[in-house]
Amino acid sequence: MQEKSPKSASPMLVRPRRAAPVLVCRKCLKRSDEGREVRRALKSELKASKRDGNKPAKLIVTACFGLCPKKAIVVASGASLARQEYVLVADRGQVARVLELLDGEAGG
Repeated sequence: MQEKSPKSASPMLVRPRRAAPVLVCRKCLKRSDEGREVRRALKSELKASKRDGNKPAKLIVTACFGLCPKKAIVVASGASLARQEYVLVADRGQVARVLELLDGEAGG
């Protein structure tokens, strides 16, 4: 019997010890007057909200989502993208509510 090479092995399913990442548009961060503050607030809020002994979610700066709001920053998560939803944040005071919306909490 011949051993399978790593290339022909079937894909593996793994579960990370970290919460799902939060995605934020790089272009929006640059264009927004509050971009730097919103980014810092998102990172600190993610660190503060770690659950179940898991590592906190990472903030991933991405390419443009194509929405390009004039005075806001586009933020998304895997859960929000599955629902085909994005969240727009205008200032750092909205960050806690943004993370609730990304997790799927209803309300506006």
